Amino acid sequence: MAWLQIHIPSDAARTESLQDLLSELGANAVTCTDAADQPLFEPPPGATPLWQETVITALFESDTDPDLLRAAIESAAGELADYRHELIEDQPWERAWMADFHPMQFGKRLWIVPSWSEAPDPQGVNLKLDPGLAFGTGTHETTSLCLEWLDGANLSGRTVLDFGCGSGVLAIAALLLGAARADGCDLDPQALLASRDNAQANGVADRLQCYLPEAMPEQSYDLVLANILAGPLVELAPLLTRHCRPGADLVLSGILAEQRDAVLAAYRDNFELSAVAQKNDWVRIHGVRRG
Repeated sequence: MAWLQIHIPSDAARTESLQDLLSELGANAVTCTDAADQPLFEPPPGATPLWQETVITALFESDTDPDLLRAAIESAAGELADYRHELIEDQPWERAWMADFHPMQFGKRLWIVPSWSEAPDPQGVNLKLDPGLAFGTGTHETTSLCLEWLDGANLSGRTVLDFGCGSGVLAIAALLLGAARADGCDLDPQALLASRDNAQANGVADRLQCYLPEAMPEQSYDLVLANILAGPLVELAPLLTRHCRPGADLVLSGILAEQRDAVLAAYRDNFELSAVAQKNDWVRIHGVRRG
């Protein structure tokens, strides 16, 4: 069976109403994709993550007239700046989706491996993780920079805080690379559930505790990781500093290159800062807590 597939560009303000409209017009499926390479970070509780520029894609029965469909959409939602359509053949969609995700290597030892794939290096450190809608899998530069740092660090016996843990990928990677225990912290209860599930799948659930911010214990760690955004990193500098014991490593990511100096300034008084690592538009900051 073939399908008529349409694509409509949208902004965040109109995306939800357009999705509802397409469903009312008979769409069998409606999806949204990023139109501007904008990363999504963990949303606050109850919020739905959404890109500022979006392409809405919808599937209709193959005998749907694309010109009449466009006219119906414009009648309800106003003129469309762009409207594309094509006929596509049916296929096993879940397998097509899975084909987009493959094992990824970070540094020399660390791999992230989807559950349906074989580990390319059975002797490596293989973290089992499937892609999700809201939480990181290592594909974005911000997460990749952190994973590469972890792969090159000596984590044996160390304690770790993953602040803004999302899927728990950084905490779990640290545990698989030798850390003794890790705590994860996130605003979103869904992130804590995802982190616990992923820890269970990787055999480290007994060494990972997850907390909402208000429940976080007042303690210091050997390593603090925070892959969030530059603004919160500056605002949270006193808190993250308190969680670092003297001599602890601090790894910060989610920072655009032009935001680097503001984040460095927030931590310079309490940390010996290393050279900043950069990947495309994103940077990672590393520092060691002064005694």
